[in-house]
Amino acid sequence: MITTHPFDDDKLREECGVFGVAGAEDAAAMVALGLHALQHRGQEAAGITARNGREFYSHRALGPVAGNFDSQEIMDRLRGDYACGHVRYSTTGAGTLRNIQPLEADLASGGFAIAHNGNISNALKLRHELVRTGSIFQSTSDTEVIIHLVATSQYRTLLDKFIDALRRVEGAYSLICMTPEGMIACRDPLGIRPLVIGKVGDAYVFASETVALDLVGAEYVRSVEAGELVVVSGGELRSHRPFGTTKARPCIFEHVYFSRPDSIVDGSSVYSVRKAIGAELAIENPVDADYVIPVPDSGTPAAIGYAEQSKIPFELGIIRSHYVGRTFIQPGDGVRHLGVKLKHNANRPLVNGKKIVLIDDSIVRGTTSLKIVQMMREAGAAEVHMRIASPPTMHSCFYGVNTPKREKLLASAKSVDEMCEYIQADSLSFVSIDGLYRAVGEDARQDIQPQYCDACFTGAYPTPLTDQDSKEEPDQLSMLNERVAPRDNSSLTEQVNELTEQVG
Repeated sequence: MITTHPFDDDKLREECGVFGVAGAEDAAAMVALGLHALQHRGQEAAGITARNGREFYSHRALGPVAGNFDSQEIMDRLRGDYACGHVRYSTTGAGTLRNIQPLEADLASGGFAIAHNGNISNALKLRHELVRTGSIFQSTSDTEVIIHLVATSQYRTLLDKFIDALRRVEGAYSLICMTPEGMIACRDPLGIRPLVIGKVGDAYVFASETVALDLVGAEYVRSVEAGELVVVSGGELRSHRPFGTTKARPCIFEHVYFSRPDSIVDGSSVYSVRKAIGAELAIENPVDADYVIPVPDSGTPAAIGYAEQSKIPFELGIIRSHYVGRTFIQPGDGVRHLGVKLKHNANRPLVNGKKIVLIDDSIVRGTTSLKIVQMMREAGAAEVHMRIASPPTMHSCFYGVNTPKREKLLASAKSVDEMCEYIQADSLSFVSIDGLYRAVGEDARQDIQPQYCDACFTGAYPTPLTDQDSKEEPDQLSMLNERVAPRDNSSLTEQVNELTEQVG
């Protein structure tokens, strides 16, 4: 049985990665390679759907990509020049086989497959409405809501049905869909979750991160823009903007932790941004110490930036084991008290008698930070100062990230001084929200209309959160969601263009 490793529950987790290939021989093999590069975005399950002519073929399985897609027999069944894939760690819906994506359905127009990164924040409301009108769901995933909305739309063309469906959903989505005619890729109107376009030969490639393009030898073209819908058919790529123009608010935590350091997000090197965050942290929160030590691996780039700015030597004071699997120990086993020592061990000869600065990307529950500080003290560290390369995480995410309930977040329940006392450090500091924005290339955060989604730090959710039944109205920048009634001989795309001209 695949379970989350018991000592991995103290991180925010970006819980899906998507990859698609349109117009390449053995497209599924390329998708399998791309999913390997995105494995850090989800290890619970993986799936690939390929299109050969008008026929769709799928393989989905629990567990990582390796072991599920290295069989020639399986890959032989996934023939075709179009394919899309998904790696998953569940955010909504149980972690069962029926929830593994891409989800596939037979619509009136033919086969339809969809891979989704994100979370639909009004999925429960829409699901109840659809069930009352006769829809029968096969999974508990929020993604299936989109399929039913497409299937029940009254528009005539599949593209208009798809646009109509997306205009009813709230939240975050980067989608890759396959149809008998081609492939559709799109981002929500605020561009919360990432999606990029690449090209290899005459084929187009879509991926959650640029590292996946690198692995298959695709050239990075650009990001799918916020609210953009891209259609690939017959070797041509066409762009549509059915939601009008809104100011993008991509997830800022992609820069802090989610994306691999060798990725490019919104035109910026993730590695360079993380070093810049570390430099901001050193400027804002200096400390007298002998060494700067990262909590591996996520704290390493920020620690390098902190060391360069502070002129304090960077050293590896914690050594990480890369051989602890996700099923190594079950949560109830008697050795659970060993904690992070399964994955991290102190470099005792280095830290003994020294004043050290520990750099990590975030504090969620605080349990890992407590154990790391204790480990440093047991190794003889004279002083242990903790510096965090993000602001305090005080709010849950509802956009496709696996976050604990708010009351379980340490920063929501305690002040910074109380957090410092809890983790037993000599001092604790976080980078400021403006420092984080400076690191990603902004002068400061614009409070009225922030440049990024930073709700996990500020509570300023950029879309409605219908399913949360909140009595308090969050600071919302609602996506454009007006419905347009269908008219004879008029496509939804044409009607949106008319409305945009009228507003302009």
